[in-house]
Amino acid sequence: MNTSVMLVVLPGLDGTDVFFRPFLAALPTAICPVVIDYPSEGSNQYADLLKIVRQAVAGLPSFYVLASSFSGPLAIMLAVAEREKVRGVILSASFLRAPQPRLVRFGFAAVSPVVGMIRTLRRIPIWTLRRRGDPLRRAKAETWSRVSSRVLAARVRAILDVDVRHAVRSCRQPLLCVAYADDRVVSRENADEILQCHGAAELIILPGRHMAMHSDPDRLATEVVRFIRRVECQTKELRAVEGYSSIMQIKREQV
Repeated sequence: MNTSVMLVVLPGLDGTDVFFRPFLAALPTAICPVVIDYPSEGSNQYADLLKIVRQAVAGLPSFYVLASSFSGPLAIMLAVAEREKVRGVILSASFLRAPQPRLVRFGFAAVSPVVGMIRTLRRIPIWTLRRRGDPLRRAKAETWSRVSSRVLAARVRAILDVDVRHAVRSCRQPLLCVAYADDRVVSRENADEILQCHGAAELIILPGRHMAMHSDPDRLATEVVRFIRRVECQTKELRAVEGYSSIMQIKREQV
């Protein structure tokens, strides 16, 4: 890429830049990332978060958007709402509706005490099996201190209610879907559904689990750069064809 492009980055369930940091460090200087953190107070419904994101990108003339997990539906909503600005969409380990439909019936359990207990149980192996300076352990500790169980519970409820299958069908921007081979949180079926709903979507399967974006960021960075370069080249070719057609039309009118 001869010129820089803007990449708006929408985080996962934690709503922070914490797990994106290794990926951001792996990007070339030609890509200028803009990470949008979500507020720790207020509504966490997708429609309300969309308003926040649109305000954050109001000053950007055009950009690509990368969304991780929770933010996938939000990226689709943004692409539809900002058709002239969004040049391409990248969904990483994400979904269009609740990634595990069988859990929708248990939405009543998505409350602070339950989420807090699950957070504690999931961190016990990290605390006991990983050294104090381990990058994932430090990242988890930071999100623990920055994001409350109440906020996470609200975002889980939002996931259980969301469904952007109709919206993605009207999304005209190029779309790259990145799935991870051993992801137990967002299964391969979700990627297949994205491809079914967006006829021109491209699927890339990378090795690793749901958090591979943090543990192996170079692979994702490589695919993001490749996708952006391809779209940029196609855009330039299209503009060249349109320019040639305009010139020929003017010549015909002059004859």
